Amino acid sequence: MTAISNTTLKQIIADQQHEKTIPEDYHIRTVESKFEDLAKNNEIIVLTGIRRCGKSVLLQLFRTRTQDKDYYFNFEDERLALFNKDDFQRLYEIFLEAFGEQKTFYFDEIQNIEGWEMFVRRLYNAGNKIYITGSNATLFSEELGTRLTGRFIKLTIYPFSFKESVEYELPAVLTKKLLSTQDIGKIRSLFNIYCTFGGIPEYSRNRQVEYLHSLYESIIYRDIVSRYKLTNVDALKKLIYFLSSNCSKEITFGSLRKLLGLGSTTTVSDYCGYLESSYLCHFVNRYSHSVKTQQQSPKKVYFIDHALAKIVGFHFSEDTGRMLENIVYIELKRRGNNIYYHKGTKECDFVIQKGTKIIEAIQVTQNLSGSDTRKREFDGLIEALEQYSLKHGLILTETDEGDETIEIDKKKYHLHIRPLWKWLLSLH
Repeated sequence: MTAISNTTLKQIIADQQHEKTIPEDYHIRTVESKFEDLAKNNEIIVLTGIRRCGKSVLLQLFRTRTQDKDYYFNFEDERLALFNKDDFQRLYEIFLEAFGEQKTFYFDEIQNIEGWEMFVRRLYNAGNKIYITGSNATLFSEELGTRLTGRFIKLTIYPFSFKESVEYELPAVLTKKLLSTQDIGKIRSLFNIYCTFGGIPEYSRNRQVEYLHSLYESIIYRDIVSRYKLTNVDALKKLIYFLSSNCSKEITFGSLRKLLGLGSTTTVSDYCGYLESSYLCHFVNRYSHSVKTQQQSPKKVYFIDHALAKIVGFHFSEDTGRMLENIVYIELKRRGNNIYYHKGTKECDFVIQKGTKIIEAIQVTQNLSGSDTRKREFDGLIEALEQYSLKHGLILTETDEGDETIEIDKKKYHLHIRPLWKWLLSLH
């Protein structure tokens, strides 16, 4: 195989130095608050998450806040088709020749190059500071865990949160101790927009459906088919179509195997694992003290972005309740929670585990206007509160708000009903 030339490497470096990667209408990200502390420690900083969620922009922000800015390289460039692990040393030498000695490196989508972790470890052992991004959770977990254990801090980057959108559009509102009727109206209007267009940065700006289709194709072919050498692309697409059409619903690998016509549930499990590793989907287990029961029970599926799920799947109605549930799940993940769902005689959408205990139970519904809906949501939440010895439970809706106390067998359960937009903004 012909090696990539030094001339080509130099040209790529020069071109990438002049790329404009921070948009003029940049949204401040919550994760930025961690930047200063992370820059002070010695660990490798790993930014990971779905494609086009803003990792590269954040990497560029790291560069603007450090003295050494020049050792930057984006491995997504198509001219790097011949680049392999043996070329890392030449890349380093070209950096030295062009910019002199610097101690900070910035590598975008470095997992594209097999064996990258050995080079990064060598740089780390030499006392350098390293920032890297990547779009595959499994590869990072395996390679970082094998070669770089204890040497890195991983930050998962999600699409825009609703709070980040409000901070950009209405920066003064969240500083107020009391919100006026006009403030609430503006926030709810933004929430309606967020529900429609989601949080993928570029799509939330340009609102062009073709962009989401392009993102979807990139994930399928670059992050899954190419990486795992899949040959049955039709089955993969059919799986994604079904999952995106059934967000927040329970699924089993057995039923998916029959639907897709695949040979075994192991193949289905592998496919779902690929989707999860690319950050496209998340699969949530039913809570049980038995790991075997967790694995054998149906899983609930959520998409990384509700607008993307709507574009990719089939939805005969607005499915507002399921969309709101998807938003809540991603926010819970963004906040670093360990999430399950509860199912006994009744159901509760989310139970949050901390340590060995369930510490919170959350129900999500569009509204509580119907008596049947109200009974279903209350009963499911109370069953979870009873099961996990909790006194307080949360119900999130579009607009309902209030508090109710239910007494059962001389035990009082306090149900707090809140509009989802308030919870997303951490307003009580």
